[in-house]
Amino acid sequence: MLKIKKNDEVVVLAGRDKGRRGEVLRVMKDGRLLVAGINMIKKHTRPNPNTGEQGGIVSKEAPIQVSNVAIWNDEEDRADRVGFKTEEDGKKVRIFKSNGKVVED
Repeated sequence: MLKIKKNDEVVVLAGRDKGRRGEVLRVMKDGRLLVAGINMIKKHTRPNPNTGEQGGIVSKEAPIQVSNVAIWNDEEDRADRVGFKTEEDGKKVRIFKSNGKVVED
């Protein structure tokens, strides 16, 4: 089970976007994330007349290491760490380390 999943709100801990928050768009297997509006890069694209794509400079999100982000805890209004707990019915859930409450999926 992953500590950070798609649609989680995260805050950046390191890098040029430090302190900014965004929603996780995609989790990659190599330990990187795509976060909305974070780590934006300019990509020069070539026009493709077959698909009707126009060329130019496109802004898009680049992946960021999962170690450089932390999940956002709305109740505490700060970044938090994630742990795991097994409930009485045997279900494994993610919890916030600061207050022990369950992370809503």
